[in-house]
Amino acid sequence: MSAPRVRIAPSPTGDPHVGTAYVALFNRTWATREGGSFLLRIDDTDRSRYQASSEEQIFRALRWLGLDWDEGPDIGGPHAPYRQSERQEMYAEKIRELLGTGAAYRCFCTQERLSALREEQNARKERLGYDGHCRSIPIADGERRAAAGETHVVRLRVPEGGSTTFRDELRGPIEVRNEEIDDQVLMKSDGFPTYHLANVVDDIAFGVTEVVRAEEWLISTPKHVLLYAAFGATLPRFFHVPLLRNQDKSKISKRKNPVSLDWYREQGYLPEALLNFLALMGWASPSGEEVFDREHFAEHFRLEDISLGAPIFDLEKLDWLNGQHLRRLDAAEITARLEAEGMMPEGADAEGLRVILPVVLERLHRLPDVAEKTRWFFGEADPYEAADLTPPKGDLRDVPATLGRAEECLRGVDPWELPAIEAALEAARADLGVKKPQLFMPLRIALTGRKDSPGIFEVIEVLGRERSLERIAAAARCAGEAVDA
Repeated sequence: MSAPRVRIAPSPTGDPHVGTAYVALFNRTWATREGGSFLLRIDDTDRSRYQASSEEQIFRALRWLGLDWDEGPDIGGPHAPYRQSERQEMYAEKIRELLGTGAAYRCFCTQERLSALREEQNARKERLGYDGHCRSIPIADGERRAAAGETHVVRLRVPEGGSTTFRDELRGPIEVRNEEIDDQVLMKSDGFPTYHLANVVDDIAFGVTEVVRAEEWLISTPKHVLLYAAFGATLPRFFHVPLLRNQDKSKISKRKNPVSLDWYREQGYLPEALLNFLALMGWASPSGEEVFDREHFAEHFRLEDISLGAPIFDLEKLDWLNGQHLRRLDAAEITARLEAEGMMPEGADAEGLRVILPVVLERLHRLPDVAEKTRWFFGEADPYEAADLTPPKGDLRDVPATLGRAEECLRGVDPWELPAIEAALEAARADLGVKKPQLFMPLRIALTGRKDSPGIFEVIEVLGRERSLERIAAAARCAGEAVDA
């Protein structure tokens, strides 16, 4: 087999879509694994929805994920140009070829006629589609009317009778009766091709060997197969991957799930974690692992192993995966990521992060969590009220003495290390005759202002002697003043 040539063709009509990355991951991994080429083509033929800034956003988002390409609009390649809006002459030439062989025809039906036709088909509960009204127009008449400037489109002439067959490599042979295939518009009245024509013409020109795309295009594949036949071209292998789904099994949409790749970056997800998550949407590791890197995926992935299940886009699962990948990084790498994304905690420095990250790492899911979970370390304790210092089933009146005894025991700790800190606080607890929550809960609030901090011994160790004792003393005063008020 020759080296594969695969592609993605996103449309620059808005923010880069997570579904684009999902399909790009399978395409690029396959091309890299088999020594082939991964192409990026920009499908910008829909000029009504085109957004000039969207193309650069697509480039930036895919590169952030490491899904870079071998040929594309910004780097060129042997089949340039790679923007469909710049390939108009080729499409016009192919339309002339189809018209010349009778595989396509000019349609002069007005929008009013097409709307009336749809209403009639709806009323009769018939299958919606073009009725072939213009199929019988002689080629010469069609040419004359077009030359006179009469508004028209060009449609695919689907064979009457029989069926069209092809193979989807994930589903097996598929056969569709031709009477169920619409005479698809190939060239719009504005002279721009539809997706169907441009897609096939470019895939043939670029030598695409495998078409790996979302299953929503499965219904259009018979039309594409007819176009391949009309051009006398060899069919690629088709792989239609399952659509990403919301929790209710509907197609993923921005109304129910974030779909912009920029959003995931802004929320502090790691690219390797998002790729891991997207891989799991359509594939399972043969060893059963859920947390894996790109090297593991590339080693074991085959296109034929893509699952046909309906993958649920579960953000809780993504958060968990992201946390797992964060914990694979050392403090220096996490710091570098924070700096690169502009997410460094206020007042933080590399040395401080080296000290605190091991303490909070198990509580992190996304990069912004670092700032949220370490405020008490790089700044002051979070604000709290005296009442917050009261332990469960405890009394605020006891808190000043409890914190005071803890402070006394900690003053004698030397060296300031975890075992000695733990021993000192256990001694204080024994002296006070209280259970752990009666001591540790007010201490936690005093030191961090939070109920969900890391272990109290670790907190005291990383804060250091001076800051720990100052905060405990301040909390004891706060409780005492409240009791006296």
